[in-house]
Amino acid sequence: MPPASDPAPDAPGEPVVRIRGLTKRFRVQRGFKELILRPGERDLRTALDAVDLTVHPGEFFGLLGQNGAGKSTLFKILATLILPDEGEVSVAGIDVTRDPAAIRRLLVPVIPSERSLYWRVSARENLRLYAALHGLRGRQAVERVDEALQVVGLHDTGGKQVGLFSSGMKQRLLIGRALLGRPRVLLLDEPTRSLDPVSAREFRRFLRERVGRDRGTTVLLATHDHEEVTELCDRVGVLDQGRLLAVGPTEVLLAESVERSYEFWTPAGDHPQLESLVARAGGVMVSRRPAPAETEGWHRVRIRLPQGEEGAARLLTALVETGIPVSRFTRDDLSLADLLQRVSAHGRGGEDGREGKQ
Repeated sequence: MPPASDPAPDAPGEPVVRIRGLTKRFRVQRGFKELILRPGERDLRTALDAVDLTVHPGEFFGLLGQNGAGKSTLFKILATLILPDEGEVSVAGIDVTRDPAAIRRLLVPVIPSERSLYWRVSARENLRLYAALHGLRGRQAVERVDEALQVVGLHDTGGKQVGLFSSGMKQRLLIGRALLGRPRVLLLDEPTRSLDPVSAREFRRFLRERVGRDRGTTVLLATHDHEEVTELCDRVGVLDQGRLLAVGPTEVLLAESVERSYEFWTPAGDHPQLESLVARAGGVMVSRRPAPAETEGWHRVRIRLPQGEEGAARLLTALVETGIPVSRFTRDDLSLADLLQRVSAHGRGGEDGREGKQ
């Protein structure tokens, strides 16, 4: 393999990833009885259905969907691991089916599998091995390894045995390994799925502060966590059952599609201004019922607010100023299934060209 070199920059305005009409079907395994009753027939499942998508240089793009939505299939096609059945897919203007070797120099998938690391040697030795596989030798290899460790915040622990690392540190090392060849595109497939909530939050902060924007690398993130997309991504595409339901700026698409549900307790559940204050904040009263017996006289009020935290803060201020006591003002997280249903109901198209680069 020739030594890895810095890829030429993209032409201004040119997308780094372009997908048009991408369709992929898989054969469904049938039982013995079906094979006997219907010999010669083939059952096919459509994993991706005429997907159109454009991702711009330096963008942090989120692909949001439930398990089985087609996210990993799309990533495998981009990484040249499987072939599309229909459509066109290119990275930096190169068709993934015509020059897969060139694609693999431009694009690196990061699979959050700690087992792909060598636990009995140090982080630095792990990266030296993969630098050699990239064709890097001598001083260039040393510089790239040092650079990768610095970027992922492991330079001071580079001599430590990987088996002693926390899960979050191992995930960082996987990112560092991917950066050795200075790829133009990183594919992150559910990068926090094996992390506990605290480690996941720290890893998202690391991604936000050290990967992507500052390096000019384009990052595609596949996840089922809409909070993760909101925190990290410039734009998001919502994928459901192989269809791209919507693409747009994260803060616009998710904010318009998600009404936050809140609940608060108050001893003034029958206050004459309560419902009008909720409406004035842009919300809707969902229910108002007595709290449990041990809190006699209190009511549990559930509302929906389209403006999220901003609307909740405005409502809470109005309630207090009106003299309505409030306790336990909490937010109910929307399930991904509900989110997908609401995005689909908005009827947005899958061609992100209509949204434009923000």
